Amino acid sequence: METNKKRFTGLVVSDKMDKTIVVAISERRLHPLYKKYVAKTKKVKAHDERNEANIGDTVRVVECRPISKDKTWRLEQIIQRAK
Repeated sequence: METNKKRFTGLVVSDKMDKTIVVAISERRLHPLYKKYVAKTKKVKAHDERNEANIGDTVRVVECRPISKDKTWRLEQIIQRAK
């Protein structure tokens, strides 16, 4: 198993493309000077080979080789389905 790859958990915000999902990865960081927590969100495109994930699902994505210009992540696991 590849242990040196980055893994993130996020929320699927778009599944309109074929075999591609957009995942919003949110994290809260402590600002070094002001000591206040700041929320940061980044969106990544991930490869979903079987079009399994839907909007609202919580998923885990893992780093992979570049699949296209923007896709360098792939869907590893669907953690929780949307209600």
